Amino acid sequence: MKSEIWNPWHGCRKFSEGCKNCYVYRRDGSVGRDASEIRKTSYFYLPRKRDRRGDYKIPPGSEVFACMTSDFFLPEADEWRGECWEMIKERQDLSFFIITKRISRFNECKPADWGEGYPNVAVCCTMENQKRCDERFPVFLELPIKKKFAICEPLLSDIDMSAYLTDEIISVTAGGESGYNARICDFEWILHLREQCVKAGVGFWFKQTGARFKKDGRVYVIKRRYQHSQARKANININKRTTL
Repeated sequence: MKSEIWNPWHGCRKFSEGCKNCYVYRRDGSVGRDASEIRKTSYFYLPRKRDRRGDYKIPPGSEVFACMTSDFFLPEADEWRGECWEMIKERQDLSFFIITKRISRFNECKPADWGEGYPNVAVCCTMENQKRCDERFPVFLELPIKKKFAICEPLLSDIDMSAYLTDEIISVTAGGESGYNARICDFEWILHLREQCVKAGVGFWFKQTGARFKKDGRVYVIKRRYQHSQARKANININKRTTL
């Protein structure tokens, strides 16, 4: 299945602990750009765009990850989001993934005809530590969303989410932080999350180690190009996730 990234706007405002070493700020800063400046991009209408033959540039059956350099529920993007929902509804042949720290804004940002949820939309709620898990997960569980994923990336502490792991949650994704100033990700935290998923019958994906990975009491500095492959070598994924 083909995956595409759709960034209708770029830039974000730091929101919680996981944002401290944001890769968007890091990348923008390297070219002298301020990542806190929110702007609509030239890719805004990408789901509707067609090539010279009249075919969609994003082919049917693709997975589309929205707002990977921002947040879909960012307040500064309120005036643009309506058109995005229209395009998402039009492209029922695509699977859209929305990853957000701002799950508390979902109800005020959803389209009027959302009902119990669009069948082609998965919402992924991020929670980087216990505080954010306890704050966001109860809200997330109450929302009318057909496909729900939990994201613990960057994972900054041990998290007990066992009270929240119901059959509504398809999968939990966990991973460490990248970049020169990355905070430590402890393998014990990863294994604890996996154990909770096993007990709840929920999928689990160890996505990446991060740049500073602690295992058996030792901290390893792992280059970016190896962070995903090293996580795969752990061989601890639970393949009950449908995608992501």
